[in-house]
Amino acid sequence: MPKFQCQKCDATFELPQETLDKYPGWAPKFCREHSRRSTSNKTARKKEYKPKTALREENLTLAEVLEKYTDGPDSGVFTDGSASPNPGPGGWGLVWVDSGEIKAEKCGHEAGETTNNRMELCALINAYELLPNDAKVAVITDSKLCLDTITKWAFGWESRDWTRKGKPLKNLDLVKPLFALYKAHPHCPLKWIGAHSGYRWNEYADSLATAWMRSEK
Repeated sequence: MPKFQCQKCDATFELPQETLDKYPGWAPKFCREHSRRSTSNKTARKKEYKPKTALREENLTLAEVLEKYTDGPDSGVFTDGSASPNPGPGGWGLVWVDSGEIKAEKCGHEAGETTNNRMELCALINAYELLPNDAKVAVITDSKLCLDTITKWAFGWESRDWTRKGKPLKNLDLVKPLFALYKAHPHCPLKWIGAHSGYRWNEYADSLATAWMRSEK
């Protein structure tokens, strides 16, 4: 069998010719032991740089959020909404930030039965209402459903008189005005950010959305 020398340990090792014939032009550089270690190290490096994601709501105060988190984008209108339980009472929040400086913030609460999605939509409506039509700033949500609803699906729904395959759509009382506001702000794109990923201003908006649950904002 053909012989090779490992570039890690200088040990001589062999491979069957039939194996080499499967990969024309290939010459192995490492013995079996060090080839496995190399693969293992690559996997470890990939895991090391994987973004961390929080597993649960922390329900921090605004001051605690600012003290704990520093990462993430520092400009935009960050929004969030939640219900506890879902469905149940809920709240929404938004914070407009420019280069790390707060320009405005707002929050609201619904005591009756609502849902996470409705509160996310309320936060976005209030965000766009806050901005002048000539504003140039991203509006940021951590709801993929809201993002797809407004940037993808709503265009088709509007053309079909706000129906989907002939069936009525949920939350149209919020989706329709939000879609109109979105179109009225051509320089304020709606963007998505991962929820509870340790991004300061997304966590801040989350804190505003849950402020109704705490004695201290």
